[in-house]
Amino acid sequence: MTTTNILSLLGGLALFLYGMQMMGNGLEAAAGDRLKQILEKLTSNRFLGVIVGALVTAVIQSSSATTVMVVGFVNAQMMTLQQAVWIIMGANVGTTITGQLIALDVSAIAPLVAFMGVALIMFTKSAKATDIGQIIAGLGILFIGMNMMSTAMMPLRESKEFVELVTHFSNPLVGILVGAGFTALIQSSSASVGILQALAASGVIGLDGAVYVLFGQNIGTCITAVLASIGTSREAKQATAIHLSFNIIGTTIFTIVCMFTPLVSWVIHLTPYNATAQIANMHTIFNVCTTILLLPFGKYLAEFAQHILPIENKEIEDERLLYLQPLPKSKKMIGGAAISVKQINDETMHMLSLAYENVNQAFDQLLQFSDKTDEQIYKREDTVNYLDKVISEYISTALATPNLNVNISQALSSYYLMLVDIERISDYAVNMNHQATKRLQGDMTISEIEIVEHMKKLCVDMKNDLDDVEEAERKDDVIDSLVSSWREAQIQALKQKKCSSEVSMMLSRIFTDFERINDHALNVSQELDKITVEIPD
Repeated sequence: MTTTNILSLLGGLALFLYGMQMMGNGLEAAAGDRLKQILEKLTSNRFLGVIVGALVTAVIQSSSATTVMVVGFVNAQMMTLQQAVWIIMGANVGTTITGQLIALDVSAIAPLVAFMGVALIMFTKSAKATDIGQIIAGLGILFIGMNMMSTAMMPLRESKEFVELVTHFSNPLVGILVGAGFTALIQSSSASVGILQALAASGVIGLDGAVYVLFGQNIGTCITAVLASIGTSREAKQATAIHLSFNIIGTTIFTIVCMFTPLVSWVIHLTPYNATAQIANMHTIFNVCTTILLLPFGKYLAEFAQHILPIENKEIEDERLLYLQPLPKSKKMIGGAAISVKQINDETMHMLSLAYENVNQAFDQLLQFSDKTDEQIYKREDTVNYLDKVISEYISTALATPNLNVNISQALSSYYLMLVDIERISDYAVNMNHQATKRLQGDMTISEIEIVEHMKKLCVDMKNDLDDVEEAERKDDVIDSLVSSWREAQIQALKQKKCSSEVSMMLSRIFTDFERINDHALNVSQELDKITVEIPD
């Protein structure tokens, strides 16, 4: 091969991989906030789970990306390991669509497909149309790259050294190792199968020499999920183990079948004059049959993964952080934004509950002071401050993610603003706790005690209606009116010497803290109302 051929081969591979990335990014932007809901609703049934996994993979042309997404969902406890089994099986079926499209030789219309996608991106104002255009353009670029690779490999037919090298692939172990190693290197079975088809289209290799390489490619594609699971939970690693065991079992079965049956000859005779179709058909047969064979044993695959990677009872790094988990480290991560929103929502609501625990205990302190409760409030305030810092940093990272869906971007921004209000709610609770002294409690009148109890009840009611912004706004108006009347009554009581000046000053500060707590609560309610992303339970 000349230098021009080599450069053309590398350029074609670059376009192929970039096309897949574009399609994944397009799907992320188009359906990132709904992807989790779609998967969750359809994976309760194993057959639907396989179909969904296959369809998602067919759209993004990458089983690795689908598997990494599943690893992320399992890691965030948004999906069970059993649900993950069916999607992983479906992903292996869906990835065969790339090979079949290549076999159909759609490279002639690939430039037109790419042009249509770019036209949608450049000349439409709709965000949804732009996202779809990105998927279409990615598909066209993928096949332009495939055509470049096939053309670049044509001279290899004349290379005796290369022909001699590929004949060794007929050795099952060599072929499997070569296929697995090369696919692990470029982290894409679709791309490695495409290169194998390009070799076949150039007349360099036939199915009898390529079949074991093809099986090895299915094992090599697992490396992306393996790398993505590093640093994640044990459950996420179990999902990766399922993906790996699925392909190893399939490779073992089909290697034996090909060695002792005429399966390869039969597949060749299906399309005797189309080498690329032969590889595509074998790839499809491998994944479809392996899925059918293992479908009844999905439960046992999950149990096997749990057996070899049992959950460790290790100490949590910081028990104050309950929900935020690091996302899988992979550029192929699809659905990462949806995972981030779910985790941020849960952690923010956890922070809100802690702030209101402080509010409730602060009111109790006004009525009966306790040194133990005083310590609990300050300890909880430290936790709220810690969560404010960590969640803010997590949101900042999530907002920097490319191709963010508009709804997800709005949700992240709203949570970011909420953190300030929640932190202030806890601060005002600490202020009230500071006002609670043993000396003043004995000086409070019955009516003043009733006011404190009423304020506590109103705070609880306000928190319970934060998901209804209209009701929260109504209650805030009621609270403002009540505080105004209480202040007036307190001034009159002070004039008539019916209360001490110390208690009056304390209540005045409490009224301010109480009013501001509910003002910040209303801000939280208004930000929650802006969030249109459905948050799964």
